[in-house]
Amino acid sequence: MPLKRKGGKGPLSPEEEAAKLKELRDSLGPLKEISQIFCTDSCLYRYLRANNWSLKKSRKMLKETIKWRESYRPEKIKWEDICKEAETGKVYRADFCDKEGRTVLVMRPGVQNTNQLDGQIKYLVYCMENAILNLPSHQEQMVWLADFEGWNMSMIPVMTAKETAHILQSHYPERLAYAILYNPPKIFESFFNLVKPFLDPKTQKKVKFVYPKEEESDKLMESCFDVDKLESAFGGRSGSKFDKDEYAKIMREDDIKMFSFWQVSSNLNVNGEKTTYSDAGSNGLTA
Repeated sequence: MPLKRKGGKGPLSPEEEAAKLKELRDSLGPLKEISQIFCTDSCLYRYLRANNWSLKKSRKMLKETIKWRESYRPEKIKWEDICKEAETGKVYRADFCDKEGRTVLVMRPGVQNTNQLDGQIKYLVYCMENAILNLPSHQEQMVWLADFEGWNMSMIPVMTAKETAHILQSHYPERLAYAILYNPPKIFESFFNLVKPFLDPKTQKKVKFVYPKEEESDKLMESCFDVDKLESAFGGRSGSKFDKDEYAKIMREDDIKMFSFWQVSSNLNVNGEKTTYSDAGSNGLTA
């Protein structure tokens, strides 16, 4: 759906959107090769949409992301770098998608197993990059599905939540389709109220609270997922559970795909055309 112009004067035309895109690209100036690969048209459009087509805000956000990526190098994080963080399955890519084919990241804050913020953020970034790697070519957004079994407020300090929100909103804008918080305890409402100021209004609207055996919640889950493939912990019929050894094998295979993409992208592809950050990956790596 086309976004409305700033001031509510109606949606931008395709020509106006293209003009904004060109203006943003021209404003970036010369880029390193790694950033050229990242800055596809789709990527730039996401930054423009996230900032309501404001060139100034979009350029500032994108410049900050480029600087962060060139320093942090998220595409170079490997399974061995973060495997300890992953042991309990606190965040992992599900073996099912939603009905629109979007990658699903399952989050289980109740099985938090570390207390070092740097390691937790590094693992989050790894999971985001891997989720993007596995998006189909027609999708650029993912789904977050959070299970709160065993959770208490001490497991996610406010500082961790703040830094998580910063990374996701500043460096992965328009990547979230929706987030489902499944059966959160009542005390989570207090925690969410503390975190809410760190979330922009668009993100806040994407967060859905879902409770088992509630008609509206059941309808929402059935509209989003194939219940035969959905894990039973979320009201589905699948007996699938996180297996760290099996998951490690999958991630190591994806690490090879990720490495291959960035290597190939530095050269001409087999058709003699430059590969972009939306041409490769298991189902299409999109910026």
